[in-house]
Amino acid sequence: MSANRSRGEIWFEALAGKSLEPAPILSGSGMLGGESAQFIAVVPDAHQRFPRAASNVVGLEQGWLLAKTVRATMIADSHAAERRPIVAVVDVASQAYGRREETLGLHLACAAAVDAYASARLVGHPVIALIVGPAMSGAFLAHGYQANRIVALDAPGTLVHAMGREAAARVTRRSVEALDALGETIIPMSYSMKAFDQLGLLHRLIRDIDADAPTAGHIETVREVLAAAVADARQGPPDLSNRLSSPQAQKNRAASIEVRRRLALQWQDN
Repeated sequence: MSANRSRGEIWFEALAGKSLEPAPILSGSGMLGGESAQFIAVVPDAHQRFPRAASNVVGLEQGWLLAKTVRATMIADSHAAERRPIVAVVDVASQAYGRREETLGLHLACAAAVDAYASARLVGHPVIALIVGPAMSGAFLAHGYQANRIVALDAPGTLVHAMGREAAARVTRRSVEALDALGETIIPMSYSMKAFDQLGLLHRLIRDIDADAPTAGHIETVREVLAAAVADARQGPPDLSNRLSSPQAQKNRAASIEVRRRLALQWQDN
């Protein structure tokens, strides 16, 4: 596989073939467990009109196009007996920070994508996020975090975080090495996908997969995990309550769960 292609593109083509749409949003169908699924990926776009959105980030066009693609799938399945799974192939380094992007409503574009994914989930589309690269900041919120189930490759370069190591080190006035050491004892500070799994947010961490050059066996393993995630999502409620019910969440997010419980009580009392 070409080293010039992003992981998002590599895995999209491995699972769905060539896209029906051009960069920066790839969209197309692939088979999962005997049924058709809609795959969506954000990829670099060398011809992007906004320079800060030329890489694998979510900018103005990416946000609106994600929303358009997801809602087109919803409309196409509006009369179907069973709605298709939607798989967000996640390899997003950040949202596209820039003066023009902020002025023209980057927050609205990202919010439109969030709303589309959440709406699809709530009307019965099993939405699965497959993390194959970085899942960073507002980009992950817009593309992947609204999924019923999140699965991820346990491979170098896959991570979920609010900001990159260097930026976090500057903000916390630490060295990158000191920041990594801190992540070994404070799980949310870690840049390890294994640490993120301990928070109970992942449905499955997929090990022993080459993220950059997957073999046919690797691709089939991932396809099977995705199909199982779809089946599990269909058996549960369409909300995101499963992220708080796992043993990992009960242990490592106990304070968050207690805060939610107390807020719910106060809301009910009022």
